[in-house]
Amino acid sequence: MSKKNVHTVHTDKGWTNKYEGSGRALGYFKTKAEAQDSGRNKAMDNGVEHIIHGLNGRIQNKNSYGNDPCPPKDKK
Repeated sequence: MSKKNVHTVHTDKGWTNKYEGSGRALGYFKTKAEAQDSGRNKAMDNGVEHIIHGLNGRIQNKNSYGNDPCPPKDKK
């Protein structure tokens, strides 16, 4: 099975996390912060990106926990 990114999205039941391309929710949360924490942990465990959406469905933030396709250019 290929690794799929984790999306944190809002639904009519509250905030949830879903694997990319899957309609199945990975659990429901009352707050966005709770959903983000859970989504971050799933993304870290699987070494994939965590993509966070706003209430309007647009992407607000992305965090990579694996093979980053666009690594930062600055080497601190």
